[in-house]
Amino acid sequence: MLDRYLHPHVKPLLGRAAALLDRPGITPDGLTLSGFAIGVLALPFLALQWYGAALAAILLNRLFDGLDGALARRRTLSDAGGFLDIALDFLFYALIPFGFVLAEPAQNSLAGAWLLFAFIGTGSSFLAFATLAAKHNLENLSYPHKSFYYLGGLTEGSETILFFILFCLMPAYFAPLAWLFGILCWFTTFTRIWGGYHTLKGVRGAGD
Repeated sequence: MLDRYLHPHVKPLLGRAAALLDRPGITPDGLTLSGFAIGVLALPFLALQWYGAALAAILLNRLFDGLDGALARRRTLSDAGGFLDIALDFLFYALIPFGFVLAEPAQNSLAGAWLLFAFIGTGSSFLAFATLAAKHNLENLSYPHKSFYYLGGLTEGSETILFFILFCLMPAYFAPLAWLFGILCWFTTFTRIWGGYHTLKGVRGAGD
């Protein structure tokens, strides 16, 4: 929900940073992989209850995630790079709830499972629509900088990072926050399925 409002303000800053990084030895895919490697560190940090270190890893991962796209836009956009970026993003999102489960299994397991279940809903509805939107050459005017059709919703990247930050700042409240975020994610899933179905319904050959 917030992505479309924040991106116009963040994008110029990332563009200027990408200009400084635009060197032969630095590639968008390299930034993607480096950011993911940093993000993976959040898992052991969370398991050890090093919440400050986990938060730093999460924020650095998101920074690299913005920089790889900004650098790619200065060069030839690559479908392979777009695929790598979104695949690793979803893996990163999933490891954060799992890290909190490892930190406090008795307290966080059920809420963590609920949130991962909700992530399956948001991710599958997101990617399924993106696949068919590409097949029918649908344009996304709300997110023109994305390498695929970005179907929005109540919970997008900005809201996800906000909750991840809250998790790390208030780890004792992970369970209620995860239950709340999961509910919001399922609302997003239902609206994406509804909106995606009716959008594709109007495209010739898209449905029965």
